[in-house]
Amino acid sequence: MLTKWCRAFPGLPEEVPHARHFVASLLTDRGPVEDAVLVVSELATNALRHTRSGSAGGCFFVVVGLSDDLVRIEVVDQGGELVPHLCHATSREEGGRGLRLIAAFSKNWGYTVRPDGRSVWAELARASA
Repeated sequence: MLTKWCRAFPGLPEEVPHARHFVASLLTDRGPVEDAVLVVSELATNALRHTRSGSAGGCFFVVVGLSDDLVRIEVVDQGGELVPHLCHATSREEGGRGLRLIAAFSKNWGYTVRPDGRSVWAELARASA
């Protein structure tokens, strides 16, 4: 059985720490807090940088799903022109490593295109209770 929590955030950079706190507060004593906080930070930042969620009046949603063996972190944004993809960043580039980092930390990750945007998600192994 999957238990879910969801929270909306205004599309502002200063909301990313609030998204991290939301995830950490749900997973304390329940899951991989540090990995989940890293994942939501990267996904929320990407939503603000690469989608309409970061435009004036934009927003994004963070959905946390918890089952016996998985934690699923999902960020729902307002869509953009490009789809999420792994980049080949060089050491000189400032960005382009977020999804690679998420892929390394997660059991699985992906995205779903929705009529009003998309969701990007990552599944993490849940620590034993």
